Amino acid sequence: MTVTGGTLVLAAPAGAPARRPARAHGPYRRLFALPGTRAFTVGNLIARLPIGMFGISAVMMIAGQRGSYALAGAVAATGLAATAFVAPWTARLVDRHGQARIALPATLIAVLGSLALVVCVRTGAPAWTLFASYAATATTPNIGGMSRARWTRLLRDSPASHHTAMSFEQAADELCYMLGPVLAAFLCTTVFPEAGTLAGAALLLTGMVVFVCCRSTEPPVTKAPRRGSPLRALGPLLLLFLAMGLVFGSMEVTSIAHLAAHGLGAASGPVLALQAAGSCAAGLLYGTLRPRSLRGCVCAMAVLMALPWAAAATGSLAALAGALLLAGMATAPTMVTAMARVHDLTPEGRLNEGMTLAVTAILAGIAAGSATAGLTVDHLGTETAYVLPAMAGLLALLASVTGRSIRRPGDRSRVVPTADGQDRQ
Repeated sequence: MTVTGGTLVLAAPAGAPARRPARAHGPYRRLFALPGTRAFTVGNLIARLPIGMFGISAVMMIAGQRGSYALAGAVAATGLAATAFVAPWTARLVDRHGQARIALPATLIAVLGSLALVVCVRTGAPAWTLFASYAATATTPNIGGMSRARWTRLLRDSPASHHTAMSFEQAADELCYMLGPVLAAFLCTTVFPEAGTLAGAALLLTGMVVFVCCRSTEPPVTKAPRRGSPLRALGPLLLLFLAMGLVFGSMEVTSIAHLAAHGLGAASGPVLALQAAGSCAAGLLYGTLRPRSLRGCVCAMAVLMALPWAAAATGSLAALAGALLLAGMATAPTMVTAMARVHDLTPEGRLNEGMTLAVTAILAGIAAGSATAGLTVDHLGTETAYVLPAMAGLLALLASVTGRSIRRPGDRSRVVPTADGQDRQ
């Protein structure tokens, strides 16, 4: 240590090893170094896993006990329709009164609906009771939306970290949709038909209790007047989410039918999981990169969604598996970028409602895509049905091109569309 003028200089002793510069932590490690993030993420993942379990569990339970896939499918479709109607209202209550005050009671209602469905199926109750019970599960809160809202509050001054968090959330979605059906099918076939629904209800309630108990990261309820409608603000963006749902629904049904026609049957699960696995991996990777434009992501997705159609025409299951993997890798970046647009455009204090509207549009697209793919498979065959995801990808591209609410990636300031189609800040 020496003093030169007014400067204190610290020098390492002679012969002492030079200290290595500290390595910068990775983006995900920095993300979960924030206080409280690990705790609410654990609850989020536990509560999110059943979302991929309930549908297939209900179908397998009802079909196994009542011997009717038509009844099982109708009950599942009723639950989906009820969710599309109820979920935005639940999200609006969450925004208005807080996550803890609304999410837990809404979850309790959904869990009671699941338990009532088990009882009605087990006791041979009239068919209408199955519809009523499963419709009650529509109050299940949008746990993914609430988790994203927490990240948005914590990372409001760090767009790069916010992008990483949104990528993680999308990867978590894909992981749960990949593992949920596998777990549900395993429980329903190896334990007893009601096991999938019961396990899903227990996981949902447990995860939600853990999530809402993490009060330090919960977004505060704003007292400011709520101006603007999320439905009006999102506008053409909901058409994009609808098209994304068409991609998901038509691809799943077509792939199930195609693989069954080639004799895979129950072994088709791992092949179908490749699409979700590709999306999960791409989502995690995308979180470490600079955000791309929404139009660029949708364009890449539209191109890759044609690959399964081309692979199915070859008759090679290996080619189809690779095509599904590549097609899945295009969906996560598109979803992450589109959800970031939802964050930007939703009026202040109504973020949960805005994100739930996006999810509702996806669910509507899945329902329409599944029904259309089923009809196409029956009348024109599975190879022709693979045209539907490719066409849905083009529809998504059209929606992104014609939509006038455009922002640059990472720009958190509101953009006003002008008459010439150019955005002004």
